[in-house]
Formats: sequence, structure tokens, C-alpha cells
Amino acid sequence: MSRFALGRTSVLNVCFLVYVVAMSAGAAYVVVASPSNSPSSTTLPQGGSFNTPGNLLIADQFNNRVIEVNPQTNQVVWSFGSGNGSLCNPGPGSVIGPNDAERLAGGLTLIAGSGIPPGSPFPACVDNRVIIVNQQGNIVWQYGQAGVNGSGPDQLNVPVAAIQLPNKDIMIVDQGNNRVIEVNYTTMQIDWSYGPTSGPGMLSNPNAVQLLPNGEVLIADQGNNRVISVNRSGDIVWQYDTGLNTTAFASRLPNNDTLIVDSGNSRIVEISSQDAVVWQYFTGKSQPSWSASASYPSNAVRLANGDTVITDTTNDRIIILDNESDIVYQYGKTGTPGMGTGELNQPYSCYVIGDYTGLTLPPGQSQIGPS
Repeated sequence: MSRFALGRTSVLNVCFLVYVVAMSAGAAYVVVASPSNSPSSTTLPQGGSFNTPGNLLIADQFNNRVIEVNPQTNQVVWSFGSGNGSLCNPGPGSVIGPNDAERLAGGLTLIAGSGIPPGSPFPACVDNRVIIVNQQGNIVWQYGQAGVNGSGPDQLNVPVAAIQLPNKDIMIVDQGNNRVIEVNYTTMQIDWSYGPTSGPGMLSNPNAVQLLPNGEVLIADQGNNRVISVNRSGDIVWQYDTGLNTTAFASRLPNNDTLIVDSGNSRIVEISSQDAVVWQYFTGKSQPSWSASASYPSNAVRLANGDTVITDTTNDRIIILDNESDIVYQYGKTGTPGMGTGELNQPYSCYVIGDYTGLTLPPGQSQIGPS
């Protein structure tokens, strides 16, 4: 069995156990400090109709959909995909097991169709596409072939994240192939690749990527329990691995701190430029039926107002923390997977539309709020 299968499946087998254990809506959280250098938040993100800045864009993994939610009303104002985790129908109008979605210019949405692996609550289903869809749900760009595993031209193996670069190219975390690739938006050729390789630079189940302002590439190297930044020559120029266990996501903040989703330790941790822990937040629960190792957050972003959005995957919810680490908003019912109103099923990412703090700004978009 490949490293990919061992790494990803072991996490999802734990996720499956979460479904069969009696769950409680109560939760306890451990806070060490407040996010550093963050302004105080005063209001939740404002929302509205489709593509309104402040709406939440959620990759609702096991419901096979991406939804846009107005946080003021909790109404779903846009959806792509079936909303049914039991359907295996990768192709036009659908996506399977999306792990990542971001809003591009013109109301377009970039989605990583990761597929549903063995060990999940639903039948395994391969997708292997990165797609861009318009408001009407039509696919206007695609890399990878539905249901096809591979590493050749126009082939992917469990793409888990994708971002659009300032030059319009699409950078993809191709997890099953242990590589990060830059696909030319027009020619569909791979213009740059990091991995697969051997030695210290070898990736193991990479899970997230960010293009930094200095041109380096920040990678959450999940299976190696580290975050690295590499230059375009493929040299590792920075690495952090102290105490990490299954690094699902990383974001370089405007103050040069790094926000890391340390999934295996059920925490979000902020590391200073001197590699010191300046803030952390645990998503584990205190009930007897839970342990910290049973909670796997997968994504976290720091907003322009200092709040932190966390995708609390195995708790089936999105939460927003203020700068005192208090929960000021939640979407999804804690520990209750579902596809009904206000429900999620192991969501994998969430971003606030228009707020690209600590993220790679797509072309044609502008940052809202303080920079």
C-alpha cells in the first residue's frame, strides 16, 4: 500500500469512528493566548446574495458539494454539486469529495475534486479533477479526468487543493502523486513542479499550498508533519516541524507569522517568524466519548479583522473565533453530520469571500478590510 493510502486512510478511519460514537453538542476548548498583532473584531462578516463579500464558501466534503452561505442569515445562496454523499457521479454539474474551493474573479469558483477514499462513511469514489465553474454550475476550465488516476498529461491523483496565481495559472496540490504543480491556464502544460523527489525535499501527502509575495511556495507537508517553503529552484528555504502531527494547512500571515492546522494534535497554532508559538487553539472535546485525537480540523484562516475561521472537520462545523478565542459564529451542528438546513458532513475548507488575508490573491480580485 502506498504512503498516500496509509496516511489519508488512517485519518479517515478515525473520522469514520466519529460517526459511530455517541456524540454530544457540548464542547470544551483550551486557549493559550490571543492571536498576535490582531485588531479586535467588532462584527461578523457581512453577507448577502451570490458572491457578496463576507459570504462563506464551504467545501462540504462528504455531501459532494460546495456551498456559499450568508453568515447573517445562514441561508445557502449558491451551491454546486449533488449534496448527496452516496452518489458517485463525477462529471458535468457534480464534484466528489471536494477538499478545497475558492472564489475567483467574475463569480467563478475553483474546486478541487478530491474524491471519497476507502474507509469513509460513503462508498469510495474517484474524481481527480480540478475545475472552475461559473454561477450557473457550468465547468469553464478543467484539469484532470473524471475517475482517472495518473501522473501524466491532464492526470491527477487525489488533488486536495488548488489556487489561482497572479499570472492566472492554477497551482494544484496533487496529493496522491506527492507533488505540487503549476498548470498553465491556457496551454494546460505543467510549467513548474515540486516533487516527487527523494531525500529531505520529498513530500508525503502534501495538503495545502500558498504562493508567497517573495515568490517562494509554502507547502503543508502533511505526512512529514512539517510546513516548508521552497524556492522555484526546489530548495527548502524554511521549515517548521516542532511538535506537529499531520499538518493539513498553512498560511503565511501579513505579520510574517505562520498559521498552521496541526490536525493530529487537534489544534490551530500560530508560529512567529522566530519559530515561537504565539497562539494556539484546540478543537478537542472533553466528553468521555471523545479524545483530542478524535478531532481533526483541516483548515484555518485569519481574517482581516483578526478573527479566525476554522473548518472543524470531524465536528461537522465551521466556527469563527474572535481575538479572545471565543466562538462568535458557527455553521453546522456539532458532531451531527447531515445534508439538511444548517448541516454539513465533514467540511474540509471554508473561506470568506473577498478576504484573502494570508492567502494568494487571485487575479482580478481585491483584498477587503485592513491589509
